[in-house]
Formats: sequence, C-alpha cells, structure tokens
Amino acid sequence: MPALPPTPYPLHPDTLHPDTSSPAKPKLLIVDDDESIRTQMKWALNTDYEVFLAADGDKAMRLIKSEHPPLVTLDMGLPPNPENAKEGLRILGQILQYDSAIKVIVVTGNPEKSTAIEAISIGAHDYFTKPIDIEEIKVILKRASYVKELESEYRHLQEKLQQQSFADEIIGSCPMMQEIFSIIRKVATTDVPILITGESGTGKELAARAIHNKSIRQAKPFIPINCGAVPENLMESELFGHEKGAFTGAHIQRKGRVELAHGGTLFLDEIGDMPLSLQVKLLRFLQDQIIERVGGREGIELDVRIIAATNKDIKRLIVEGNFREDLYYRLAVVPIDLPPLRERGDDIILLSKTFLMKYASGKSKKLSGEAIASIDKYNWPGNVRELENKIRRAITLTEGSVITPFDLGLEAAASELESVDLKKAREEFEASIIKGAIIKYQGNISKAADELGLSRPTIYHFIKKYKIKSDT
Repeated sequence: MPALPPTPYPLHPDTLHPDTSSPAKPKLLIVDDDESIRTQMKWALNTDYEVFLAADGDKAMRLIKSEHPPLVTLDMGLPPNPENAKEGLRILGQILQYDSAIKVIVVTGNPEKSTAIEAISIGAHDYFTKPIDIEEIKVILKRASYVKELESEYRHLQEKLQQQSFADEIIGSCPMMQEIFSIIRKVATTDVPILITGESGTGKELAARAIHNKSIRQAKPFIPINCGAVPENLMESELFGHEKGAFTGAHIQRKGRVELAHGGTLFLDEIGDMPLSLQVKLLRFLQDQIIERVGGREGIELDVRIIAATNKDIKRLIVEGNFREDLYYRLAVVPIDLPPLRERGDDIILLSKTFLMKYASGKSKKLSGEAIASIDKYNWPGNVRELENKIRRAITLTEGSVITPFDLGLEAAASELESVDLKKAREEFEASIIKGAIIKYQGNISKAADELGLSRPTIYHFIKKYKIKSDT
C-alpha cells in the first residue's frame, strides 16, 4: 500500500484568517445489516466523512447511484442469508460493475479470511475482520482515500494530456504553444522548408518530429544530424556521402544523411554551426534537389524535405558574416519560434506531472505543495530538458512517496521568497502556496482548501486578490 499523505502545509496564522465553514468531506457508504455496527461506525467516522448507511444490497446500490460515494465498507454477511458471504460478494460485483474506481473495503467475520481473499480477487480494495477495530478502519479508509485521489489525478492528467498534446510528442496548453500547434498542423501538409528557433532544451527536435509525423512523409525516414557535433572536415561526407577512394580511409561507398532521408525529412539541428563552405552546397541542394557525393561525378536527384533548427540568433550571424543570407531565406520559409519554459505559465506544472507519470514506473510519487511552488518559481534556464532531468533526479533520490524541493535540487528556489519589503514577501508567499495547491488539485477548490486548512470562501478571496487562475 502507498504511504499515507503528508500533513497539509500550514500557513502562518498572522497571514491567513480562515472562516468557520468546513471544506467538503469525502463520501463514505457503510453497508451492514447490524444497526448497532452501522451506528457505531457512523459515530466514529462522521468527523472525517459524509456517511451514508444501508442495511441491504438494494439500498446500497440506490445510494451508490444517487450519491456516488468513492469509499464503501461492505459487510459480507447480508440478508437474506447473513451467515453466507454469497450476497455480499454479489453486491461487491454489482458495485464494481457500476463503477470500478470505487474503493470497496469488505468486512468479514470469517477468521480464516477466505471470504476476504475471494473478495480481493474480485476487485475489493482491502478488508478488515470482526470484531471491529475503529482505529484500524480509520487507517484503511485514509489509505483508500489517498489511493483514490492519486488515481483520479492520474486519469485527469491523462485526459488533459490527450487534449493538450500534439502528435504524441509536444505537450502544452498555453496560448503560445497552441499557436505553434496550429502552425505545425498547417505546415505538415506542405513541403516548405521550416526553420525552428528557440533556446536549448525547448524541444526543437520534438517539433520537427511532430511535423514529420503529421506529414505525408510519415512512413519515410526522419534523419537528424547535429551540425555542431560533426568535425568540419567530415561534415561534407556526413551530409552528402562519398564514393570509394574519395579520400584516405574511404574504403567503401557511403550514402550521406541527405540521401538516407530520400522520400522523408532531413532535420538539420544547430544549423547556425554549419561551416560557410557547406552552406553553399546546402543552398544548391535546396534549389535543385540534386547532390553529388564526395569524389563523385554524377548528380543524384532526391526528394527530401528540410527542417532546420538553431538556438543562435541567425540574423546576427548574417551581420557578422558567419551565415549566408540567401540560405537563411531558403530555410526560413516558415519560421517557428519555440518559447522558453519560463514563459509558458501553467505548462511547467503540466510537464512536471507528465514526467512524473512517465518515470515513476508505477511507484506512488507525488509533488508536495512546496515542490510545486518551487517548480513554478524557478527560472528554468535549461528549459524542458532541465525540468525532465530534475523530475528524474527526484524520483531516483526521494525515499518516500512525496517529492520535496530538496529532492528536485530546488531548495534555493524554495527559499527565494525573501524580500526587503516584508509585506510584499508575505503576499508572494501566500500567492505561491495558494497557486501551488490549486495546481496540485487541478483546480479543485475544495481539495485545495482542505490541503491548506482553509475554507472555500477564503481560497476564493485569495484567488481574486492575487489574480490566480482557478481553472488549472
């Protein structure tokens, strides 16, 4: 079972003044034919749960369909034959058939636990035996509620990703990324050359692959080459190939990356690092789609789409004489500029949770409110690549189920709330914690209020005060 959730992060009493209304409690259905047990359990659990009671299976199913409780305790000995677990197992099957996400904890009086094992095999979440131990029930229900919350968050994230991802490659919901997705959809159906710009780590190759995967060339090769990673004296052969004997060491004929991309897409990463001598030959290929291998005498006609990318200022390189202006205009028929992560707003948290889900490998890992606040505050000079590496680091280093700023290596960002102006610092602190809780619970104000120990009206007050988006 996953560890219990951490104690909610407290806010300074001088800073926040919650009113007396209580946040919504999770619903719990208790199904038992013994009225004294139902009364005892309701009395013991009423503080933490909104409790509903049923003495038989029919009433239990009516309440499940009308109230949709996420938690159910189900006695196996129900009428018409309380001595036999058959009716309890039947109702368990009905509950899970209606909603498999409901966490059903079965109650059995069988000391050999055979009935409980059968119920678990059907799909019950857990069990406890009679005589009832209230403290044991509280622990089991708390854990079940925590697992239900994690599963709900996972499903919500999956749905959000399906709506906000593009070509199973790029993820983003901010207006800038939505505009880029729109451009990608339009250019993918054409063969025009594209120049993708952006800081290192912003996902330029992912964007190039998304264009290729959405194009009519998707069944053909996508061939990448990093123009800054190949030595200048080898770059021509790497691009255009060579004939046998063309130079010392050329023992066989070799096709270059351009030829290998025939029918598909050639991705020229870090095009700003390409030597001027090769820029001329690339320009010639863009003009007539014909290459000559090094040492060759015959032209080879090819059908290749070119997508280039760079993290450098190409226009400055042109002014400095390090990049051909005519090549720039050939490549940048459609320019796409990817924004840095720090400008993408709530995408930072969306990506964080995506990477957490990707690398956790089934482990129950969760970002704490402080971790979310520190992720949101950090500047991310390495962009999406740095965020991905931080999440992988945290999953590796954290021993528990809750990831902290220390696990992420962002303890400095978590402590950057200091300011000469004490009032401003306090307001920044309030806003970051409130926003972190709202993001954590995907805009569910009730859950955010419960996490922070505040009422819903108080949360709405701070949303309005600090202009926080509540529909995350």
